Amino acid sequence: MYKFLKNQYVFKFYILTLISDVMAEKSEKKEGLKIKVNPWTISTLILLVILAIFLAYPQITGRVVSSDGNLPAAKPANEVAANTIDYINKYILAGQSTATLTNVSEEDGLYNLQFTIAGRAYNSYVTRDGSLLFPSVVDMTVTPEISEEETTTKTCEDIKKVDEPVMEAFVVSYCPYGLQMQRILASVADILGDNIKVRYIGSVVDGKVTSMHGEEEATENLRQICIREEQGDKYWDYVSCFIKKGESESCLDSAKIDKTKLDTCMTDPKKGIAYAQEDFDRQDQFQVSGSPTLILNDEKVSEFDFGGRTAEAVKTLLCCGFNTEPDVCSQTLSEEQAATSFSETYSASGSASSGQC
Repeated sequence: MYKFLKNQYVFKFYILTLISDVMAEKSEKKEGLKIKVNPWTISTLILLVILAIFLAYPQITGRVVSSDGNLPAAKPANEVAANTIDYINKYILAGQSTATLTNVSEEDGLYNLQFTIAGRAYNSYVTRDGSLLFPSVVDMTVTPEISEEETTTKTCEDIKKVDEPVMEAFVVSYCPYGLQMQRILASVADILGDNIKVRYIGSVVDGKVTSMHGEEEATENLRQICIREEQGDKYWDYVSCFIKKGESESCLDSAKIDKTKLDTCMTDPKKGIAYAQEDFDRQDQFQVSGSPTLILNDEKVSEFDFGGRTAEAVKTLLCCGFNTEPDVCSQTLSEEQAATSFSETYSASGSASSGQC
């Protein structure tokens, strides 16, 4: 699962199909389904992966043998490092922040680059000819610790209860899975809208809102934040339109948004930026790192403990947060997995998707 690194939004590499398949399988297991696995299928897949790595290894490490039998010449480490940092700043960060090189060394046939962005340190690798950049690396000699929270399935009894619960859903507006969660919440909001607040992941850098998928997403996040705060009665009308095709202008019209008021909010740092910063402060408080993430009554919760990415599962989860459940909690909502990305239909076609951006 890809995690979003606050204040950076540096690397835009997505293997969505693989992530969706893995997360869908994880979701099915958490929901208690019995999954039959053919060991020969697993063996075949492993062998294919090993073969692919074997065939790709020369290209990946920059050690492709030329026709004369020689390895391509490696460029000096400092030159490769400088070119890489320039590339990151110009094409990946695109002015939203600045990467600063702190060290470069050779490691396992690659150049290991250490640099900082907005005060945070990063380790990346580059082939010695300077042609391929690997944003991050997984050290498989280190076994990560898995917290009890990540391995324990919560029941309704485990959910913190209050008189008026609030479910905060952290998303970004162009994330396929954030759109999936907004699609679900739009249905739940029909009966429990006062108990739901959609918040947005990002940061404020040099007086501007930034987001993991770039400036267009940052602008849309701010637009939705301003509608939420200043024209809240039209928020779900706008979002329900936007999640279909991503056409913000026509959705502003159909939702009857006051555009003058919206423009003022988005350009006034005491309004739009201030509202967004409240979201980002909550994001930091709960260490939110992926879209979507659910916080219920100030505790991180998972929709997969209650049935996955369906309106019924999220409604059930929210209702578990009440000291006394209201009558509307008895209503049954859709139990179909919601579609990801922009979609004019609610339900997903094919297997369920359950990833994060």
